[in-house]
Amino acid sequence: MANLSNISIKFLNKDIASIIINEPKTYNTLSFKNLTDLIKTFKKLDDDKKIKVIIIEGSGKGFSAGHNLKEVNGLKKKTKYQRLFNLCSKLMLQIVEGKKPVIAKVHGAAFAAGCQLVASCDLAYSANDAIFATPGVNIGLFCSTPMVAVSRKVNRKIMMKMLLTGDPIKAKYAKEIGLINDCFKKSQLDKEVLKIAKIIGSKSNLTIKIGKQAFYKQLEMPLRKAYTYTGKMMTQNMMTVDAKEGISAFLEKRKPKWKNK
Repeated sequence: MANLSNISIKFLNKDIASIIINEPKTYNTLSFKNLTDLIKTFKKLDDDKKIKVIIIEGSGKGFSAGHNLKEVNGLKKKTKYQRLFNLCSKLMLQIVEGKKPVIAKVHGAAFAAGCQLVASCDLAYSANDAIFATPGVNIGLFCSTPMVAVSRKVNRKIMMKMLLTGDPIKAKYAKEIGLINDCFKKSQLDKEVLKIAKIIGSKSNLTIKIGKQAFYKQLEMPLRKAYTYTGKMMTQNMMTVDAKEGISAFLEKRKPKWKNK
C-alpha cells in the first residue's frame, strides 16, 4: 500500500488499484490538501500503464461528507473560496477526462461534494445502508458545484428536490434514479466491486480509453454532431491492433490477446 498524507493507494491485484480517503475523523472531507493529493493520485494511476481500473472509497464510518466546513469557515477571502471550488472541479474533471474507468465504492454517507464525487465516477456501487445528499441549502450554501455532476446522472425534478430540501436519499432509491449502479449488503460490497473491476480489467486498455473519451464528449453534443463524432471514433478504434485481434478471436472462438495498441 502506498500513502500520500491522508490518501492511500491499495493495489488489489496487478491491474486494479483502490484510492482510499483516509481521514475518518473529519468523515473524509475534501479539504484543500485532500483534493490536491487526490488529483495527484488519480493522475499517477491514470499514467500507470499497469493499472486498468481505479476504485475510490472512504475509510471509517462513511465515504465523504464533502468540503471541510471548519476549513471553509476560516477562509474569509473570495479568492480562497474560488480556489477551493476550482480545485474540487479540477478533481471531478480529472476523473471524467482520465483514461481509466473509475468506480466509487460507497458506504455510510456521501454528502455534498462527496455525492458529487460519486456522481463523477464512471460507475458507483454502495452498501445497502449508504445515504446520499446535496444538503448545502440547510446551511445557506446551495450545492451548485455538486449539482453539475449529480444532475448529469438523475433527472431534473429529482435533482431539484434533493437540492431544495437537502434531504438524504437511501441506496435503493439512489439506484432507482441512476445515481449508483447497484447496492449490496456491506459484507458483499468489496467482492461485488472487485468482480466488476476484474471484468473491466479483462478488456483492452486502449479500447476502454477510446470509448470513455467518446462517451462523455458525445453527451454534450447535438444528435447529428454526436453521430459524426462517434463515427470517426469507431473508425479510429477499428484501425487499432486490438480491434483486429478482438474480431479475429471472436470468429476463431478463442480468447483475445490484447496488445493495447
